[in-house]
Amino acid sequence: MIELEGATRTYGAKVAVDALRLTIPPGELFAFLGPNGAGKTTTIKMLVGLLRPSGGSIRVCGLDVVSQAREASLQIGYVPDQPYLYEKLTGREFLRFIADMYGLDARVAKERVEHEIRRFELEDFADYLAESYSHGMKQRTVFASALLHDPAVLIVDEPMVGLDPHSARLVKNLLRAEARAGKTILMSTHTLHVAEEIADRIGILAHGRLRFLGTVSMLRDEIKQEHLELEGLYLELMSQNLDASQSG
Repeated sequence: MIELEGATRTYGAKVAVDALRLTIPPGELFAFLGPNGAGKTTTIKMLVGLLRPSGGSIRVCGLDVVSQAREASLQIGYVPDQPYLYEKLTGREFLRFIADMYGLDARVAKERVEHEIRRFELEDFADYLAESYSHGMKQRTVFASALLHDPAVLIVDEPMVGLDPHSARLVKNLLRAEARAGKTILMSTHTLHVAEEIADRIGILAHGRLRFLGTVSMLRDEIKQEHLELEGLYLELMSQNLDASQSG
């Protein structure tokens, strides 16, 4: 479970995330939407411990991400928006390195590395140096590394960027399967049709504040456009917020 209670992050006078309140339960695939600069990546970095909140609290599986940082990090699998690998390691060596970082028993680590290689269809290139990988190959390898320790929470930032259709389908199926298995999944994306296809709920962030929280059907009711797809609904909501801010 992910719980944000008044989570705030400031940079000097700039408020990047403004008193964000959000709960994502186990078994839910939640899509975080919003324009560039809305505060999505800042929120994710606070969740995974890369940034400290300036105010409020953030808990993962009941653990405070600041005061219980180590324990909380063991509950999280994180896939950043740019897949970074050690280029002089093979994919298999990288996965073994990550397993060692999480302190997995050698036998368990070997089993899980082989399982993730099969699940993400890495067999054809797992023993080549990562410097030879395409973006999609790197992305799949990073996804595999994020799941090695079987985290309760999976946080992914722009998971579909640079993926070919086959890899995108593999990732979408995996995210849904992980949610069905009881994981809490937070996915930040600009790919609105993917959010509409696989997310249970969406949250739309603008200027560090949640402008909408609920299902796509609830957004249709709010916008009063029952035939629009998510892209049209999102643009309409952003337009309404812009008009409100200008009039205010």
